[in-house]
Amino acid sequence: MAAIGDVDEANSAIGIALLHVREERHRAILRNIQNELFDLGADLATPGEDFTPGEMILRITASQVERLEREIDAMNEALEPLRSFILPGGGAGAAHLHLARAIVRRAERMAVAASGRAGLNPQALVYINRLSDHLFVLARLVAKSEGGDIMWQPGATRKVDPD
Repeated sequence: MAAIGDVDEANSAIGIALLHVREERHRAILRNIQNELFDLGADLATPGEDFTPGEMILRITASQVERLEREIDAMNEALEPLRSFILPGGGAGAAHLHLARAIVRRAERMAVAASGRAGLNPQALVYINRLSDHLFVLARLVAKSEGGDIMWQPGATRKVDPD
């Protein structure tokens, strides 16, 4: 139940991000993901041993994971390679996507923990893992149009004692 709640929270965070993301192609990607998050919640709610999707049984499938991977690759082509860690932010849309990404990471931790106690669809676990990476790359892409990534500056506020 904790993983399902976290997936719902991530979906809500994406809904808020949609209020700030301007490009229609990014909005369409996020609307697809929101729909899939309901599928993911249904999948997590029905553990078992047979993960074959059916008319009344929603399961995350390899094709959904593969689509996320293709979208990650396409978005990365438009970005400069990372030279440093980045701070969540870079504009309102990007900041909300970073928040959604962090919530998805929590949902992944909960789902992995639950999978030790109940049989969960392996594709659902892969999907949620790839989704956090997808949201990270999309946040970077949205930040590019909102002013760019905010780079981490290691130790920037630290004062070194001369003693």
